[in-house]
Formats: sequence, structure tokens, C-alpha cells
Amino acid sequence: MDNKIKIAVNGGIGFGAKLNSKQLMTISKYMDEEDELELTTFQQLYIEILEDDKDEVIKEFESVGLKCYPVGNYVKSLRTCNFCKGEEREGMPVAKEINRRIAGKPVPFTLKVAYTGCIIGCGEPMLSDIGVMKYKDHYNLYVGGKAKGKDAEVGSLLRENLTPEELYDIVEKIIAVYAEKGKKRETFHKFLKRIGKEQLIS
Repeated sequence: MDNKIKIAVNGGIGFGAKLNSKQLMTISKYMDEEDELELTTFQQLYIEILEDDKDEVIKEFESVGLKCYPVGNYVKSLRTCNFCKGEEREGMPVAKEINRRIAGKPVPFTLKVAYTGCIIGCGEPMLSDIGVMKYKDHYNLYVGGKAKGKDAEVGSLLRENLTPEELYDIVEKIIAVYAEKGKKRETFHKFLKRIGKEQLIS
């Protein structure tokens, strides 16, 4: 029996979470009539493909502009706002660079990172494990948000007025500390409660 694996795909970071007809037709090539796509809350589609065809399928998906990510205990692709006021004004290049640096890195438990280009916060950074909010020409960084459960809470401010380079460095360091010191299947929220947020960047 041919083994199937699940991969996550989306249209990358742009003006809204969108897919075009060519991308949808390419995805559908690898689906039987009874197959279903799972749409996650993190702007990803889960599709099952044959494990032996993985490299070939990903190459074809990427040729039509789809981004592909592993499913499981990895850093999720960056959840973003819709950049309603423009690419440069809301920092789309910064969001793309964050995603390039972190998405798909192995961690103790699924890690969600969100970005929003203004203080309205449409990307819901305050409800994610790590959240980035652009404020004027700088970036504020939040950690420890939890969207689900009776103990749900918003994240707390870790650093503010960061330049893009400072932001990249700190986000990568936080993920590296979690990957190194987090217990197996320990959520980032629990990890943060255990070690304290200042230990993330000390």
C-alpha cells in the first residue's frame, strides 16, 4: 500500500489569503473525487499526497506560486493581516523575511507566529505564541498569547520599537531557545510560564 503524508500549502504572504485558479487546479490534480482539503485557522490547506511523490509534487506546487510546509511540530507559516494600506506601508517585505527565516523549523510543539501591519491587529498577533505588530516605522514583539481554552489570554509585550534586523534576530533566538529547552509536546504558552519571558532573550 502506498503511504500518504500530509503537507500544508498556501499562497504565500500577500494581499489577503488568496489562491488563483491555476493553483487550485494544480492542487486538484493530486486529489481523488472523495478527497477533502482541510482549511486551518492559520491560512493553510492540508492535502494528503503520496510520500514517494513528495518532492515532485512540492516542486510543481511551487512552480505555480504555492508555498509548502511540513505538518506537525514545526513553526507554522506566518499568519498575516491583509496589508490593506499597501505593501511598503505595512511592511510586507518584513513579513516575508520573517516567514522565510522561521517557517518549518522543528520545535517541541506546533508554534504559531502572527504579523500585523498596523495597530488594528487584523493578523491577531496578541493571540499567537509570538506576535509582531508594526507601529509607525518600527515593530513591537509580543509573546505568550493563547487563543483557546478557558485560560485563554493575550500575549505580553516583550520588546518594542525594533528595527527589522533586531526583530529577525530576536524572533529567531526565541525559537532557538524554545527548540533547545522546551520539553517534548510542551506548548510555547506552558514553556513561557515555566521559564519566564526574560529568559527567552537573556
